[in-house]
Amino acid sequence: MLWPWRRKSKKRIARIIIDGPINGSTRKLVLKAVRQVEKREFPALLLRIDSPGGTVGDSQEIHSALIRLRQKGCHVVASFGNISASGGVYVGVAADKIIANSGTITGSIGVILRGNNLSKLLERIGISFETVKSGLFKDILSPDRSLTAEERTLLQSLIDSSYDQFVKAVAEGRKLSEEKVREFADGRVFTGAQAKELGLVDELGDENDARILAIKLADLDEKLQPITLGQPKKKLIGLLPGGKILSNLLEMINLEFCTNGQPLWLFRP
Repeated sequence: MLWPWRRKSKKRIARIIIDGPINGSTRKLVLKAVRQVEKREFPALLLRIDSPGGTVGDSQEIHSALIRLRQKGCHVVASFGNISASGGVYVGVAADKIIANSGTITGSIGVILRGNNLSKLLERIGISFETVKSGLFKDILSPDRSLTAEERTLLQSLIDSSYDQFVKAVAEGRKLSEEKVREFADGRVFTGAQAKELGLVDELGDENDARILAIKLADLDEKLQPITLGQPKKKLIGLLPGGKILSNLLEMINLEFCTNGQPLWLFRP
């Protein structure tokens, strides 16, 4: 049975927003929205990204879903907002085209992993850990001690592997050589204008310019407005004065604690 809106969707474009750190919740919302785009047969998708990046696996799953969507004939145009860095870039390079504001903060192509060494604090307050483990590296990044040289080497190899995956995705998405990407993929950030010179974005413009480009790729009427999918439910805290700022702060704190010891594609100013 055909859904009653499917025929109309073929003459419309969809819009998905990635706002804030990329994590498991973001992935679930975006993948659900991408499935709707596919099911309703939208010919084009406007992907608005305003994110400093986030977890590696979640970024990769969103990237893969967008690639599959394009392979099924849907044109994808990414619009970079105030910031689209690290994992935001990784997701963005899955699009056919990328448009950024001239002042957009982007780049930060690289991997970061941090652990907390609280050994001196724990010693001061008289707390010690007793650890029984099955292997030499089972308690790597334990907060009660420093890394050993062997552990640091092991973690660096993990970071290098993740970095190589990042560089390869950017090179393939932007049709650049991996050597060219590595020239600027050292964690630095740059503006949208600089990113255009590097080949990381196609054009400078705002979200409306990205909408028009998506419509042109799908050969539709330029007056069309997109249908936004996958919006998160509004939280009570967001309705309070200053709630948006507080909500974003809590989200960043949660990301910091929940991803401690994980490799991240995240811009940390």
